[in-house]
Amino acid sequence: MTEQRGVGGRQRGVDGGQRGVDGGQRGVDGGQRGAGGGWQRVARILTEVFQPPVVVSILLLISPVVEPGFPGTIWFGVLGALFVCVLPLAYVLVLVRLGKLSDHHVSDREERARVLMLALGSVVLGLLVLNLIHAPTSVSVMILALIGGIVALAAVSLVWKMSGHASAISAAAVIAGLMFGPAWLPLLFLVPAVGWSRVVLGDHTRGQVIAGSLFGGVVIAGLWWVLRGWLI
Repeated sequence: MTEQRGVGGRQRGVDGGQRGVDGGQRGVDGGQRGAGGGWQRVARILTEVFQPPVVVSILLLISPVVEPGFPGTIWFGVLGALFVCVLPLAYVLVLVRLGKLSDHHVSDREERARVLMLALGSVVLGLLVLNLIHAPTSVSVMILALIGGIVALAAVSLVWKMSGHASAISAAAVIAGLMFGPAWLPLLFLVPAVGWSRVVLGDHTRGQVIAGSLFGGVVIAGLWWVLRGWLI
C-alpha cells in the first residue's frame, strides 16, 4: 500500500511537471502572438497613414511650388486632390458599405481595374476643370503623370496585383527629392517601410511590392520629370 502511494505521488509529480511545461509553452505561444500582433498593428498604421489617396493628395498640394505664386496657388492643388483622391475614395467607401468591394484598399485584384478606370474618369474631369480656371501648369503636370500611373496600374491589375501603396510612396519620395533637393531624400526610407507593411498584412508579395516601388519611383516620377521639363 505504501509503495502504491509512492507511485501515485510520483505520477502526480510527473503530471504536475507536465502541466507546468504546458503552461510555459502556452506562455511562449502567447508571447509570440503578442509580438506578432504588435508588428501587425505597426504595419496597419503604416498602411493607413501612407495609403495612396493621402500620399497623392500631399503631392498635389505641393505641386505648385515649382512655379511663382506658391503658397497662394495651393488651393489649385486642393481642387486637384478633390478630383484625384477625395471623390474616387468616397466612391470606393460607398461601394464597400454596399458590399460591392472587399475593402477600401481594394485588396481583391479582380476589383481593381474597374475602380481604377472609374477613378480615371474623375481625374480627367479634374484636369479639364483645372485647365478651364487656368490653374498652374505644375498641377496639371502632376495629374498627367498620375493618369499615366493609373492607366498602367489598371492594365497590370488585369493579370497581377502590383502594390499601389508602394507605387504612391515611391513616386512621392522621388518627386519630393527632385523638387526640393537631396535634403528630402531620406523620405525614400518610407518606401521599404510601407512595402514591409503590405507584405506583413498579407496584401502583397515581396515581388509585387518591389515592382510597385520601381514603377512609382522610376515610371511615375520619371514621367513627372519629363512633363515638367517639357510643359513648364
